[in-house]
Amino acid sequence: MTLKIGVIGTGAIGRDHTRRITRTLTGATVTALSDVNAESARAVQGALAPEAEIFTTGEALIASENVDAVLVTSWGATHAQYVLAAIAAGKPVFCEKPLATTAEAAFGIVEAEAAFGRRLVQVGFMRRYDASYKMLKKIVESEIGQPLMVHAAHRNPSVPEQYTTPMAIHDTLIHEIDVLRWLLDDDYVSAQVVFPRKTRHAHSGVADPQIVLLETKKGVRIDVEIFVNCQYGYDIQCQVVGEEGLANLPEPMSVSMRKEAKRQSTILTDWRERFVESYDVELQDFIEAASRGTASGPTAWDGYVAAISSDACVQAQKAPGMIVPISLPARPALYQ
Repeated sequence: MTLKIGVIGTGAIGRDHTRRITRTLTGATVTALSDVNAESARAVQGALAPEAEIFTTGEALIASENVDAVLVTSWGATHAQYVLAAIAAGKPVFCEKPLATTAEAAFGIVEAEAAFGRRLVQVGFMRRYDASYKMLKKIVESEIGQPLMVHAAHRNPSVPEQYTTPMAIHDTLIHEIDVLRWLLDDDYVSAQVVFPRKTRHAHSGVADPQIVLLETKKGVRIDVEIFVNCQYGYDIQCQVVGEEGLANLPEPMSVSMRKEAKRQSTILTDWRERFVESYDVELQDFIEAASRGTASGPTAWDGYVAAISSDACVQAQKAPGMIVPISLPARPALYQ
Protein backbone atom coordinates (compact mmCIF):
# COMPACT_ATOMS: atom_id res chain seq x y z
CA MET A 1 0.00 0.00 0.00
CA THR A 2 1.27 3.48 -0.85
CA LEU A 3 1.16 5.92 2.08
CA LYS A 4 -0.75 9.12 1.25
CA ILE A 5 1.00 12.13 2.78
CA GLY A 6 -0.23 15.68 3.25
CA VAL A 7 2.37 18.44 3.54
CA ILE A 8 1.56 21.55 5.59
CA GLY A 9 3.99 24.33 4.73
CA THR A 10 5.47 24.53 1.24
CA GLY A 11 8.47 26.76 1.89
CA ALA A 12 12.03 25.59 1.32
CA ILE A 13 12.00 22.55 3.62
CA GLY A 14 8.42 21.56 2.69
CA ARG A 15 9.28 21.76 -0.98
CA ASP A 16 12.45 19.72 -0.44
CA HIS A 17 10.60 17.02 1.51
CA THR A 18 7.94 16.87 -1.21
CA ARG A 19 10.69 16.33 -3.76
CA ARG A 20 12.17 13.53 -1.63
CA ILE A 21 8.85 11.75 -1.32
CA THR A 22 7.94 12.03 -4.99
CA ARG A 23 11.35 11.48 -6.58
CA THR A 24 13.76 9.76 -4.17
CA LEU A 25 11.99 7.70 -1.50
CA THR A 26 9.70 4.69 -1.78
CA GLY A 27 6.32 3.72 -0.36
CA ALA A 28 4.61 7.13 -0.29
CA THR A 29 3.07 9.84 -2.42
CA VAL A 30 2.05 13.44 -1.71
CA THR A 31 -1.72 13.75 -2.04
CA ALA A 32 -2.32 17.09 -0.29
CA LEU A 33 -0.65 20.47 0.19
CA SER A 34 -1.43 23.49 2.32
CA ASP A 35 0.27 26.83 2.93
CA VAL A 36 -0.82 30.28 4.07
CA ASN A 37 0.71 31.45 0.79
CA ALA A 38 -1.53 29.79 -1.79
CA GLU A 39 0.88 30.66 -4.60
CA SER A 40 3.62 28.68 -2.85
CA ALA A 41 1.38 25.61 -2.57
CA ARG A 42 0.39 25.88 -6.22
CA ALA A 43 4.03 26.19 -7.28
CA VAL A 44 4.97 23.00 -5.42
CA GLN A 45 1.92 21.26 -6.84
CA GLY A 46 2.88 22.21 -10.38
CA ALA A 47 6.53 21.28 -10.04
CA LEU A 48 6.43 18.18 -7.85
CA ALA A 49 2.95 16.88 -7.00
CA PRO A 50 0.44 17.58 -9.80
CA GLU A 51 -2.08 15.11 -8.37
CA ALA A 52 -2.07 16.70 -4.90
CA GLU A 53 -5.13 18.59 -3.68
CA ILE A 54 -4.55 22.04 -2.20
CA PHE A 55 -6.28 22.84 1.10
CA THR A 56 -6.83 26.32 2.52
CA THR A 57 -6.01 25.22 6.09
CA GLY A 58 -3.79 22.62 7.70
CA GLU A 59 -6.71 21.33 9.75
CA ALA A 60 -8.73 20.62 6.59
CA LEU A 61 -5.78 18.76 5.09
CA ILE A 62 -5.41 16.62 8.22
CA ALA A 63 -9.12 15.75 8.18
CA SER A 64 -9.04 14.62 4.53
CA GLU A 65 -9.79 10.97 3.85
CA ASN A 66 -7.09 11.12 1.18
CA VAL A 67 -4.38 11.77 3.79
CA ASP A 68 -2.91 8.91 5.84
CA ALA A 69 -0.01 10.82 7.42
CA VAL A 70 1.08 14.43 7.80
CA LEU A 71 4.30 16.42 7.38
CA VAL A 72 4.40 19.69 9.32
CA THR A 73 6.97 22.01 7.75
CA SER A 74 5.22 25.31 8.34
CA TRP A 75 6.26 28.30 10.48
CA GLY A 76 7.40 27.10 13.92
CA ALA A 77 4.65 28.88 15.84
CA THR A 78 2.02 26.78 14.01
CA HIS A 79 3.59 23.39 14.68
CA ALA A 80 1.79 22.58 17.93
CA GLN A 81 -1.72 23.17 16.57
CA TYR A 82 -1.15 20.93 13.55
CA VAL A 83 0.56 18.15 15.52
CA LEU A 84 -2.28 18.15 18.04
CA ALA A 85 -4.83 17.99 15.21
CA ALA A 86 -3.00 15.02 13.68
CA ILE A 87 -2.96 13.20 17.02
CA ALA A 88 -6.69 13.85 17.46
CA ALA A 89 -7.25 12.38 13.98
CA GLY A 90 -5.08 9.35 14.81
CA LYS A 91 -2.68 10.08 11.95
CA PRO A 92 1.13 9.76 12.14
CA VAL A 93 2.81 13.16 11.89
CA PHE A 94 6.37 14.19 11.09
CA CYS A 95 7.12 17.62 12.56
CA GLU A 96 10.20 19.63 11.70
CA LYS A 97 11.89 21.22 14.67
CA PRO A 98 10.81 22.86 16.86
CA LEU A 99 8.01 20.60 18.02
CA ALA A 100 6.56 23.77 19.59
CA THR A 101 7.87 27.24 20.35
CA THR A 102 7.30 26.88 24.12
CA ALA A 103 8.05 24.03 26.49
CA GLU A 104 4.48 24.22 27.78
CA ALA A 105 3.07 23.66 24.29
CA ALA A 106 5.51 20.81 23.66
CA PHE A 107 4.42 19.11 26.89
CA GLY A 108 0.81 19.47 25.77
CA ILE A 109 1.71 17.38 22.72
CA VAL A 110 3.40 14.78 24.94
CA GLU A 111 0.27 14.56 27.08
CA ALA A 112 -2.02 14.26 24.05
CA GLU A 113 0.04 11.48 22.48
CA ALA A 114 0.36 9.61 25.80
CA ALA A 115 -3.42 9.82 26.22
CA PHE A 116 -3.89 8.47 22.69
CA GLY A 117 -1.78 5.49 23.75
CA ARG A 118 0.36 5.02 20.65
CA ARG A 119 3.28 6.86 19.15
CA LEU A 120 2.24 9.09 16.27
CA VAL A 121 4.82 11.89 16.38
CA GLN A 122 8.32 11.98 14.90
CA VAL A 123 10.38 15.16 15.35
CA GLY A 124 12.81 16.21 12.62
CA PHE A 125 16.12 15.88 14.44
CA MET A 126 17.91 14.48 11.40
CA ARG A 127 21.40 14.20 12.90
CA ARG A 128 20.43 10.92 14.57
CA TYR A 129 20.18 9.54 11.04
CA ASP A 130 23.55 10.89 9.88
CA ALA A 131 26.01 8.10 9.06
CA SER A 132 28.93 9.85 10.79
CA TYR A 133 27.01 10.38 14.05
CA LYS A 134 25.86 6.74 14.00
CA MET A 135 29.47 5.64 13.58
CA LEU A 136 30.50 7.86 16.49
CA LYS A 137 27.72 6.51 18.72
CA LYS A 138 28.81 2.93 18.05
CA ILE A 139 32.39 3.75 19.12
CA VAL A 140 31.24 5.69 22.19
CA GLU A 141 29.12 2.76 23.34
CA SER A 142 31.79 0.10 22.87
CA GLU A 143 35.36 1.35 22.58
CA ILE A 144 36.38 4.30 24.79
CA GLY A 145 34.97 3.51 28.22
CA GLN A 146 32.55 5.76 30.05
CA PRO A 147 32.27 9.25 28.48
CA LEU A 148 33.72 12.01 30.63
CA MET A 149 33.67 15.10 28.42
CA VAL A 150 32.36 16.27 25.05
CA HIS A 151 33.88 19.10 23.01
CA ALA A 152 31.67 20.24 20.14
CA ALA A 153 31.35 23.10 17.69
CA HIS A 154 28.63 24.38 15.36
CA ARG A 155 30.01 26.90 12.88
CA ASN A 156 28.29 28.70 10.01
CA PRO A 157 30.03 30.98 7.50
CA SER A 158 27.50 33.77 8.14
CA VAL A 159 23.90 34.47 9.18
CA PRO A 160 21.34 37.04 7.97
CA GLU A 161 20.57 40.33 9.71
CA GLN A 162 17.40 38.94 11.32
CA TYR A 163 19.39 36.28 13.21
CA THR A 164 19.49 37.15 16.92
CA THR A 165 21.37 35.95 20.00
CA PRO A 166 18.55 33.61 21.23
CA MET A 167 18.37 32.06 17.74
CA ALA A 168 21.86 30.69 18.36
CA ILE A 169 20.07 28.37 20.81
CA HIS A 170 16.64 27.79 19.25
CA ASP A 171 17.81 27.51 15.62
CA THR A 172 21.44 26.39 15.89
CA LEU A 173 22.31 24.66 19.19
CA ILE A 174 18.97 22.81 19.15
CA HIS A 175 20.59 20.12 16.98
CA GLU A 176 23.43 19.55 19.46
CA ILE A 177 20.97 19.57 22.35
CA ASP A 178 19.16 16.61 20.82
CA VAL A 179 21.98 14.64 19.22
CA LEU A 180 24.26 14.78 22.27
CA ARG A 181 21.47 13.44 24.54
CA TRP A 182 21.05 10.60 22.04
CA LEU A 183 24.80 10.05 21.67
CA LEU A 184 25.36 9.79 25.44
CA ASP A 185 21.98 8.27 26.38
CA ASP A 186 21.78 10.91 29.09
CA ASP A 187 19.82 14.01 30.14
CA TYR A 188 20.95 17.51 31.08
CA VAL A 189 20.84 18.96 34.59
CA SER A 190 22.28 22.44 34.03
CA ALA A 191 23.29 24.99 31.42
CA GLN A 192 25.67 27.93 31.37
CA VAL A 193 26.61 30.39 28.61
CA VAL A 194 29.75 32.49 28.30
CA PHE A 195 30.64 35.00 25.60
CA PRO A 196 34.18 35.32 24.22
CA ARG A 197 35.34 38.41 22.38
CA LYS A 198 32.79 39.28 19.68
CA THR A 199 33.80 38.81 16.06
CA ARG A 200 33.77 41.92 13.89
CA HIS A 201 31.76 39.97 11.31
CA ALA A 202 28.69 39.73 13.58
CA HIS A 203 25.96 42.35 13.25
CA SER A 204 24.72 44.32 16.26
CA GLY A 205 21.80 41.99 17.01
CA VAL A 206 23.80 38.85 17.73
CA ALA A 207 26.51 38.02 20.26
CA ASP A 208 28.90 35.77 18.36
CA PRO A 209 30.63 33.47 19.21
CA GLN A 210 29.06 31.85 22.26
CA ILE A 211 30.11 28.88 24.38
CA VAL A 212 27.41 26.75 25.98
CA LEU A 213 28.37 24.54 28.92
CA LEU A 214 26.08 21.63 29.78
CA GLU A 215 26.21 19.05 32.55
CA THR A 216 24.41 15.70 32.35
CA LYS A 217 22.87 13.46 35.00
CA LYS A 218 25.80 11.07 34.67
CA GLY A 219 28.28 13.89 35.25
CA VAL A 220 29.49 14.36 31.67
CA ARG A 221 30.66 17.91 30.99
CA ILE A 222 29.90 19.32 27.54
CA ASP A 223 31.15 22.48 25.88
CA VAL A 224 29.66 23.60 22.58
CA GLU A 225 31.10 26.48 20.60
CA ILE A 226 28.49 28.32 18.53
CA PHE A 227 30.19 30.50 15.93
CA VAL A 228 27.76 31.56 13.21
CA ASN A 229 29.97 34.08 11.39
CA CYS A 230 33.13 32.01 11.12
CA GLN A 231 33.53 32.97 7.42
CA TYR A 232 35.37 29.84 6.29
CA GLY A 233 32.54 27.30 5.95
CA TYR A 234 29.88 25.11 7.58
CA ASP A 235 31.75 23.05 10.13
CA ILE A 236 30.30 20.57 12.64
CA GLN A 237 32.72 19.10 15.18
CA CYS A 238 32.26 16.66 18.04
CA GLN A 239 34.84 14.90 20.20
CA VAL A 240 33.91 12.51 23.01
CA VAL A 241 36.57 11.92 25.67
CA GLY A 242 36.18 8.61 27.47
CA GLU A 243 37.98 6.82 30.28
CA GLU A 244 40.09 4.80 27.85
CA GLY A 245 40.22 6.87 24.69
CA LEU A 246 38.57 9.55 22.63
CA ALA A 247 36.49 9.55 19.47
CA ASN A 248 35.97 12.27 16.87
CA LEU A 249 33.00 12.77 14.57
CA PRO A 250 34.18 11.82 11.06
CA GLU A 251 34.72 14.70 8.65
CA PRO A 252 32.53 14.82 5.53
CA MET A 253 34.14 12.89 2.68
CA SER A 254 36.33 15.04 0.43
CA VAL A 255 39.39 14.63 -1.75
CA SER A 256 42.68 15.63 -0.13
CA MET A 257 44.82 17.65 -2.54
CA ARG A 258 48.44 18.78 -2.62
CA LYS A 259 49.00 21.90 -4.70
CA GLU A 260 51.26 24.96 -4.64
CA ALA A 261 53.11 23.72 -1.55
CA LYS A 262 49.85 23.25 0.36
CA ARG A 263 47.90 20.22 1.56
CA GLN A 264 44.19 20.99 1.47
CA SER A 265 40.68 19.57 1.32
CA THR A 266 37.29 21.16 0.67
CA ILE A 267 35.10 22.40 3.54
CA LEU A 268 31.35 22.53 2.93
CA THR A 269 29.56 25.87 3.10
CA ASP A 270 25.91 24.70 3.09
CA TRP A 271 24.21 22.69 5.86
CA ARG A 272 21.94 21.06 3.28
CA GLU A 273 24.95 19.47 1.60
CA ARG A 274 26.34 18.24 4.93
CA PHE A 275 23.14 16.44 5.98
CA VAL A 276 21.35 15.74 2.70
CA GLU A 277 21.51 11.97 3.07
CA SER A 278 20.29 12.00 6.66
CA TYR A 279 17.13 13.84 5.56
CA ASP A 280 16.46 11.03 3.08
CA VAL A 281 16.99 8.34 5.72
CA GLU A 282 14.81 10.01 8.37
CA LEU A 283 11.88 10.53 6.02
CA GLN A 284 12.10 6.96 4.74
CA ASP A 285 12.01 5.83 8.36
CA PHE A 286 8.89 7.93 8.93
CA ILE A 287 7.20 6.51 5.84
CA GLU A 288 7.84 2.94 6.94
CA ALA A 289 6.59 3.55 10.49
CA ALA A 290 3.57 5.59 9.36
CA SER A 291 2.59 2.80 7.00
CA ARG A 292 2.18 0.69 10.15
CA GLY A 293 0.11 3.44 11.81
CA THR A 294 2.81 4.63 14.16
CA ALA A 295 6.02 6.73 14.31
CA SER A 296 9.72 6.07 14.80
CA GLY A 297 12.85 8.07 15.55
CA PRO A 298 12.95 11.18 17.77
CA THR A 299 9.82 11.38 19.92
CA ALA A 300 7.54 14.12 21.16
CA TRP A 301 9.31 13.63 24.51
CA ASP A 302 12.63 14.38 22.79
CA GLY A 303 11.07 17.52 21.33
CA TYR A 304 9.85 18.55 24.77
CA VAL A 305 13.24 17.95 26.41
CA ALA A 306 14.89 20.01 23.67
CA ALA A 307 12.45 22.84 24.40
CA ILE A 308 13.12 22.74 28.15
CA SER A 309 16.88 22.63 27.60
CA SER A 310 16.76 25.45 25.03
CA ASP A 311 14.79 27.67 27.40
CA ALA A 312 17.43 27.10 30.09
CA CYS A 313 20.22 28.04 27.67
CA VAL A 314 18.44 31.24 26.63
CA GLN A 315 17.95 32.10 30.30
CA ALA A 316 21.68 31.51 30.82
CA GLN A 317 22.45 33.88 27.92
CA LYS A 318 20.80 36.68 29.85
CA ALA A 319 23.15 36.24 32.82
CA PRO A 320 26.52 35.14 31.40
CA GLY A 321 28.29 32.72 33.72
CA MET A 322 25.18 31.88 35.74
CA ILE A 323 24.39 28.16 36.02
CA VAL A 324 20.74 27.49 35.19
CA PRO A 325 19.26 24.18 36.42
CA ILE A 326 17.36 21.93 34.00
CA SER A 327 14.67 19.71 35.52
CA LEU A 328 12.24 17.37 33.83
CA PRO A 329 8.95 15.79 34.97
CA ALA A 330 8.60 12.04 35.07
CA ARG A 331 8.83 10.53 31.59
CA PRO A 332 5.48 9.03 30.50
CA ALA A 333 5.45 5.26 30.05
CA LEU A 334 4.89 5.63 26.28
CA TYR A 335 8.44 6.98 25.95
CA GLN A 336 10.25 4.61 28.29
